[in-house]
This record gives sequence, structure tokens and C-alpha cells, in this order.
Amino acid sequence: MGYKVAVAGATGNVGREMLDILAERAFPVSEVVALASQRSIGQEVSFGDRTLKVKVLEHHDFSDTDICLMSAGGEVSKEWSPRIGAQGCVVIDNSSAWRYDSDVPLIVPEVNAEAVRGFTKKNIIANPNCSTAQLVVALKPLHDRFGIRRVVVSTYQSVSGAGKEGMDELFDQTKAIYSAKDVTTKKFPKRIAFNLIPHIDVFMEDGFTKEEWKMMAETKKILDPKIRLTATCVRVPVFISHSEAVNIECEKPITADEAREVLRQAPGVLVIDKREPGGYITPHEAAGEDATYISRIREDMTVENGLAFWCVSDNLRKGAALNAVQIAECLINRGLITPKQKAA
Repeated sequence: MGYKVAVAGATGNVGREMLDILAERAFPVSEVVALASQRSIGQEVSFGDRTLKVKVLEHHDFSDTDICLMSAGGEVSKEWSPRIGAQGCVVIDNSSAWRYDSDVPLIVPEVNAEAVRGFTKKNIIANPNCSTAQLVVALKPLHDRFGIRRVVVSTYQSVSGAGKEGMDELFDQTKAIYSAKDVTTKKFPKRIAFNLIPHIDVFMEDGFTKEEWKMMAETKKILDPKIRLTATCVRVPVFISHSEAVNIECEKPITADEAREVLRQAPGVLVIDKREPGGYITPHEAAGEDATYISRIREDMTVENGLAFWCVSDNLRKGAALNAVQIAECLINRGLITPKQKAA
């Protein structure tokens, strides 16, 4: 039996990735509908070897749709996700609109798949922030074995995390620099080409940015509320894939060899950790891949039971589209939803 799946925000970076991943993973669909705003009428998007004409979200009837992968932004999701859920369609939302709602499960399947059962309260499931998703995939097996007390993470986040406009700005600025032309900034507060910006999302009263706060709050909700986490989030001139330098402090003694072995056995993780030039993963190599890559594993001697490592993942895939599709697969594999339209 196939499921009718709608992808809202289908013309954006993540929406297109969702369509690609549905096709790649042979998701059991009976029909896929590409939805976007009024201004996208007439556009076409690819789904496998097929081309879909984009339809308007506001005009779509969700009463016969089983799953809506929502990647249309927070404001759209706040308005439309409850309406869609009320029609019996499960919304898997990629924005931050519902992540902190106690009635909405926040899911990374490798970490807390069982919590997906809570979706029935609102028919909405939240996808975490892209930087959080890869982090908790790496932390989960270590927490289960060694008990993580504290995490210090510095992120190196690609411009695709800011959408197509972010990618365009890096490209245009790079081109302008090589052509000796004036560099203009629109999407980012400062020049991103050949530069770093220690500022993602808005500043909060305590001096942290909203992106940093998201990592703290979401890690607690997904993994363990007792974990203390502090983050510094930095935008870097990379098109795709987020990188993170992670330091953890554990309750139990931990060695690099033990951590390496635990991570090698963990779902969604690939360890590439040779202590030689090039024996690690960079953002360029992770782009287009599904795994969360771990490298540079070593003991941190500045704290008791400390460990440091490097974590890289494609933010458009595991950080967004892939995770959403994996959540949909969890619903099906656990028998939590059945197709509305029975096979003839």
C-alpha cells in the first residue's frame, strides 16, 4: 500500500532534497504532491524520473493526504500545520515553530524514535535544528555508555543553512572579489566570502544567539534534560554541510579507543579517524551523504572523563530532509499510520 505525501515548500533547497530522498529511499508512495506559495505557480520540480507541477498550498485539500513534509518556514507552519493536522494528515515540520511545544514530539530517529508515538496530540512532529540533529546522533551512543554531563560545542555552519539566498550571497560575493568588484551584503550581517561570522539567528538577552539556544534546548528535549550544553555557532563560507568541534565531560571514565568503538557501532554514524594528514572528514566530502561523520577523536585531559571530537554532516540531508523522511518511515514501520486511500 502506498501513502499520499505532500511536500510543502517544494521549491526550496530542503523541499527539493525531500523529494529526492523520497525517491532515493523508495518511500512507499501512492502519490506525491509538490506544494508552495502562490508565487511558485508554474514551476516544476523533480521526483525521481518524474516532473511534478507545483500546486498552491492554500488550495490543497489534505483530507486524503497521509503525510505532509513541511518546509515552508515557521510562520507558514504556525498557520497551516494545525489546519493540516486537523484533517487527519500527519505534519512533519522542519521549522522551529513546534519544536518546543510539549505536545509535539521532537524526533531524531537514531536517538528517540519511540517518542514519535506522541504525535497524536496535534498530528504534528517536529524536526530539530540542523546543527542539533547531527550532534545528538553522535552524543546518543556516548551518553548511553558513559553518561554525558556537559557538552561544549562550536559549530562551523554552511550558508545553505540560511537557504538559497545564503548560497547565492556566498557565490556572488566570491565572484565579486575575484572580479575586483564591490561586495554587497544582503542575507548576512557581514561579508561571508573568505570570512567567518560568529552570529546565526537573533541575539538574546543573555548574549547567546537563538541558534545557540536552540542547540541547548533541543538537546535536552531529545536526549536528556540533565545534560548541560553551551554552544558558539559560526557561519562559514561553505556551501553545504555543517561541522562541529565537540568537547564532552562524562560521568564514567572514557578513552578515545572506547569512544571510537562505541561510535563505530552506532546507527547513522561513520567513523573516519586516522591520525594522519587527510585522515578525517571535511564538509565537502560529507555533502550529498546521509551519515554523521566523526573524526579527530581524542581524550580531553583538561577535565575528568573528557573527550573531544570533530562531527560533520550534510545539513540539507540529515539536518533536515533526510531526518524528516526517516520520521515518516518510523510512523509506517511502527504501524502508527495507515493509508487513507485503500488499494483498489
